[in-house]
Amino acid sequence: MLELVSLSKTLPGPPQRALFDRLSLRVEAGECVAIVGESGVGKSTLLNCVAGLEPIDSGSIRVGPSSIERLDDDAMARLRRSHYGFVFQAFHILPHLSLLQNVALPLWLLDMPAAQAEASARAMLERVGLGARALDAPQQLSGGEMQRVAIARALVHRPHLVLADEPTGNLDPGRAADVLDLLLGQIRDSGAAGVLVTHSRAAAARADRVVELRMDGLHDITVRA
Repeated sequence: MLELVSLSKTLPGPPQRALFDRLSLRVEAGECVAIVGESGVGKSTLLNCVAGLEPIDSGSIRVGPSSIERLDDDAMARLRRSHYGFVFQAFHILPHLSLLQNVALPLWLLDMPAAQAEASARAMLERVGLGARALDAPQQLSGGEMQRVAIARALVHRPHLVLADEPTGNLDPGRAADVLDLLLGQIRDSGAAGVLVTHSRAAAARADRVVELRMDGLHDITVRA
């Protein structure tokens, strides 16, 4: 579960600019919420705040039982490693590692034994339809396949929270729909809380709920593809 309570964030100046004020949101386990809004309104910044990568001015961010604004850098890094999954528009797949190694990486960082990590990574690649490609290099994949690897890597350690920043922005509409169905299905099946930042109405319409980010907070809206 993710809960944001009265978040405020000001961008440094001069002049200073209030990005958002008294923003609140609750995302339940197994639910995916899409955040939309005009360019520059702060969608990606909000995601960075939830990830503990940027500070907030006031308010509280709770991930499960933890209020992350109270954590020091080391504790926040441990929380991200164990409880967060990230999916980005640019994939961020490491080119010098095989698909299996890319997906196993979060498990290695959690000190899982190598054989167990490899077995879990293979199983996750099977779930995203790439089990037969486990030993391939990323350079051999299409954009849609790369994003499927990114989803497998984000979910292999069964995170409590999945953050996706424009995950279909580099894909054509057909591949984008397939990737999004896969991402949302895996979030729901694993019982994670999901937050999807997107400019795509079609992508937002597939989420369980859509909210629009404005300076005065988040507002529930209805979006049709």
